[in-house]
Amino acid sequence: MIRHGHGITCDVHIYEKIKQMKLKKSLAISETGFVFDPSTGDSYTVNPIGLEIIQLLKVGKNLKSITKIMTQTYDVDHNTFERYYYDFLGMLKQMQLVTLDD
Repeated sequence: MIRHGHGITCDVHIYEKIKQMKLKKSLAISETGFVFDPSTGDSYTVNPIGLEIIQLLKVGKNLKSITKIMTQTYDVDHNTFERYYYDFLGMLKQMQLVTLDD
């Protein structure tokens, strides 16, 4: 187990997998937060902050860059944002919208 960012404890292997996750290239993402996965036919809606994170992931930003952008833009501290980020990535993984970067 490791402690990451002064408050997140997770298994080292899980943390490394999370760092390697990338959005599926086939996703269609609208400016209004509509996400469509053509490989499954499933569609989802994300809120404006979720959309911003997805857009940052889509252009290849990593956790450090995304955290810096979000903590400068919104009233959220580093540790709180990271916790929400990992929760959000977990949801994306559960919905099979991310893949491991091989």
